[in-house]
Amino acid sequence: MLAWPAPLLPTLPGTGPALKLHDTARGEVVATTPGRTARMYVCGITPYDATHLGHAATYLAFDLVNRVWRDAGHAVHLVQNVTDIDDPLLERAERDGEDWIVLGMRETALFREDMTALRVLPPEDYVGAVESIPRIVQHIETLLAEGLAYVLDDGTGDVYHDVAQAPGFGGESGLDEDAMLEFFAERGGDPDRAGKRSRLDPMLWRGARDGEPSWPGPRGTAGRPGWHIECATIALGTIGMGFDVQGGGSDLVFPHHEYSAVHAEALTATKPFARAYVHAAMIGLDGEKMSKSKGNLVFVSRLRGDGVDPMAIRLALLAGHYRTDRAWTTELLREAEARLDTWRRAAALPAGAPAGAVLHGLRERLSDDLDSPGAIAVVDEWAQRTLHTDDGADDLEDGAPAMVRDAVDALLGVALEAPAPGPLLDPGPRAAAR
Repeated sequence: MLAWPAPLLPTLPGTGPALKLHDTARGEVVATTPGRTARMYVCGITPYDATHLGHAATYLAFDLVNRVWRDAGHAVHLVQNVTDIDDPLLERAERDGEDWIVLGMRETALFREDMTALRVLPPEDYVGAVESIPRIVQHIETLLAEGLAYVLDDGTGDVYHDVAQAPGFGGESGLDEDAMLEFFAERGGDPDRAGKRSRLDPMLWRGARDGEPSWPGPRGTAGRPGWHIECATIALGTIGMGFDVQGGGSDLVFPHHEYSAVHAEALTATKPFARAYVHAAMIGLDGEKMSKSKGNLVFVSRLRGDGVDPMAIRLALLAGHYRTDRAWTTELLREAEARLDTWRRAAALPAGAPAGAVLHGLRERLSDDLDSPGAIAVVDEWAQRTLHTDDGADDLEDGAPAMVRDAVDALLGVALEAPAPGPLLDPGPRAAAR
């Protein structure tokens, strides 16, 4: 599957410090210690609706991880999936009377356009669930052969993972059984399904149902894969076990990231699946979490269609810390637009306040668990000093604005040269990450 084009990444002098991130599994901020190539898996969209600002905030957070690692001298192998077969996609296609393949392709294309506009660095591997089905089936066959999975005895052909045989189950999320059951029921699980060995056993394979697409499956049973085994399979086939960061929204802590780890660790008989589990918080609107069920989604494509500069959207989302639940408001966007204008006016001058402190400050703040508000404050201070210092003052530095432009571009991903307007795909009937 094709990703989107990569923005140009300026080269900065020197290298930045090691990146520290909050690991959900350990409950603390820890230093990341990649090798020459940092490896990261970020869970992608289920393409049944357009990218809303909660999704955009998540992908911007991990784009910062990518940029800080690169600035510290690492190559980065980023993998992202597309869940291009799942219940929400089929349900939306049926509701709107269109082909689920066409719906998924259109919304994936729109997502690519949103990511391009927001200047998110693309993954090296962008992999769909459908193209991974043959490998998924092989993995389920392995789990069945080793007695770690079972076929439900009701004629459906559904296959489940026996989590009672998973040592350390719950270690990624740190949740107790009651909390797991609550989230499992809320987030696509089936704790009350009759015939399961444990209420928390996750589905690996859904046997074919009338009217649903299906593929040849384990032990000759047609159907389609469960959600969690898709990401486990894609990760194992691209960056392998023990990669540096598993990323996604905080709603993926359980069940998705817990079960993806369970599947991969069972298949390889090794631990850990990921060395750190990093999660971005939720974006709300009018005091409520932004979600399709509440009907309060704000879409990136709609804002762009209304003429909002994508760099203002990016700045508005980075104005809050990635681990803090926060609200999207008109005022937040207006502040970001004013900030972007101020930064661009300062960066357009031939001379400005010294740039060295800006580069140092950006590196220091972003390497400390992605402190984007602190990083923004560094640039705010520089812009104010530059714009309010008389021409010819001794502390003005020729070429400083160009250095700041490069630093803000490379580290925050904000282009301080206004882009030319480009085409916008028709978003259609309203792309959502799980």
